[in-house]
Amino acid sequence: MVRVRQPSPQTAAVLAALAAAGDGWSHGYDLCRALGLKAGTVYPILIRLAERGHVDTSWETDPPRGRPPRHLYRLSTAGAELARSLAASAQAADSATPGTARLAPRTA
Repeated sequence: MVRVRQPSPQTAAVLAALAAAGDGWSHGYDLCRALGLKAGTVYPILIRLAERGHVDTSWETDPPRGRPPRHLYRLSTAGAELARSLAASAQAADSATPGTARLAPRTA
């Protein structure tokens, strides 16, 4: 019997932020700022998601002069499906139990 674990609220927030970026690439630092999470939380999540095939990774090809290349992240097809299913289940849970707090990207 295989046990399927639900992602943590932080992992769900990272997936939602990457889904909001669409096909565009995101920097880990930008995700940290947008979500209000520390790098020690976000980067391990990104590594795990990449190892599981939910996130594609790449290195910046043309960084500005004087700055090293940064790692870039975006959802893979499997990650986009996971993000959609989590959003659907969160929406169903919210309608069943209004007033619950949930991590979400900052809007301003």
